[in-house]
Amino acid sequence: MLPIMETSLWLAHKRRALDHPVGGADFLMQRSADDLADRLGAVERRFSKAAVLFCQTSAAADILAASGKVADIVRVEADAAFLGDSAGLVAPLETVPFEPQSLDLAVSLLSLQAMNDIPGMLVQIRRALRPDGLFLGAFAGAGTLGELRESLLAAETELYGGASPRVIPFTDVRDAGALLQRAGLALPVADVETVTVRYDSLFNLMADLRAMGETSALADRSRRPGTRQLFARTAQIYAERFSDPDGRIRASFSMVWMSGWAPDASQQKPLKPGSAKISLKTVLEQPKGQ
Repeated sequence: MLPIMETSLWLAHKRRALDHPVGGADFLMQRSADDLADRLGAVERRFSKAAVLFCQTSAAADILAASGKVADIVRVEADAAFLGDSAGLVAPLETVPFEPQSLDLAVSLLSLQAMNDIPGMLVQIRRALRPDGLFLGAFAGAGTLGELRESLLAAETELYGGASPRVIPFTDVRDAGALLQRAGLALPVADVETVTVRYDSLFNLMADLRAMGETSALADRSRRPGTRQLFARTAQIYAERFSDPDGRIRASFSMVWMSGWAPDASQQKPLKPGSAKISLKTVLEQPKGQ
C-alpha cells in the first residue's frame, strides 16, 4: 500500500510546533480533551489500565487522571520530546506496544488522521483491549479545511493550468463507523462535530496550522514550493467565497469521534431476525388507547 502521509514529516512539524509554542494554537486539542471528559463521564465504570496513544500533549492523560476512573495511565508517544518530563513509552507511530488483552481503555486524540493504516491501528487497539475494554478516539475528518482545499485548487488551476494535492484527505464519519466494525469492535459509534473558526485572513489561518504542526505532510505533495503569487491569489479567492460580512474568513474543522468495545459475552446483542414475539403490523393496527 502506497503511503498517503509522510509520517516522519508530520512528526517533524509537530516537534517544530513544540519547540516554538504559540498561545492558543492548541485550541482543537483542548476542545477534544474537554469532549473526552464528557464522553468518559457518561461511562459508568472504572478502568484499571489505560493507554493514551500518540496525543502529542498531556491533555488526554490529564483528563483521565482527573476523572478518578482510571488507576494506571500510560502515555505512548512517537518521540520522547512529546512526553516532556512525564513518564511514558516511545514507540513508532501506528503501533500499539502492549500485550494482547492488557488494557481496559485506549484513547487517541488528533493523530489518526496522520496515519497511513487506520484499520491496522484499530485492529491493534482491539487486540490490546481486554474483553469489554473501551476505545475512545477523535481525529480531523472529512470537511476539515474544505475552504482552504477549494481555494488552493482554484488558485493553482487558474495560475498554472493544474493543481497538486496540498491538503490531506480526511476520513468520512460513515467510513469511521465501518472501520470500527472492520476492526472487530463491538457497539461501534461514530459521530462528528464541525467547529468553525474565523480568521482575519488566510495567512492567519496558515500561521495557526503551522503552530499546530498541521501543515501538509502528504507523501505525494508537490515538491515545488508555493509562490507568493499562489498564496496571494488563494487568499483573494478564499475571501471572495468564504468570508462573513465583516470581512473575516471561516475555516471548518470536522472532529470525528469514534467509540467501540472489545467484544464480551456480557454486552447487549441485537435480536436475531424473526425472533420478535409480536409483529410491527399488529402493533400499528391496534386501536388507539389499547
